[in-house]
Amino acid sequence: MRQAGTYSGILNGGMSGRTGPHLLPLARIKKIMKRSGEDVKMISGEAPIIFSKACELFIEELTQRSWKVTLQGKRRTLHKEDVASAVIATDVFDFLVNVVSKSGANSEDTPVVMER
Repeated sequence: MRQAGTYSGILNGGMSGRTGPHLLPLARIKKIMKRSGEDVKMISGEAPIIFSKACELFIEELTQRSWKVTLQGKRRTLHKEDVASAVIATDVFDFLVNVVSKSGANSEDTPVVMER
């Protein structure tokens, strides 16, 4: 009987055959990459895989920092204000400050200072 390979998805949590072991849809990532500029015509098969992994790591990091804000507020449900506070409190996420302020983060909420 044939063993499941690393990329079959069976060993990685039973992901669907459509996306393989990746948590994010590669076709969607490729579509976003093509929309990024008129100069982008061809994209290799490996590039969306790298972007997928980078997005997974980004989401994981932002979620962990947001969860710390949630716990500091003595809550068990992560809210968009927690994400906004995590973005504001973390220098690496400075490129998102305008995004979270436009999305309606409460101006009366002060960002939580987080340990690094």
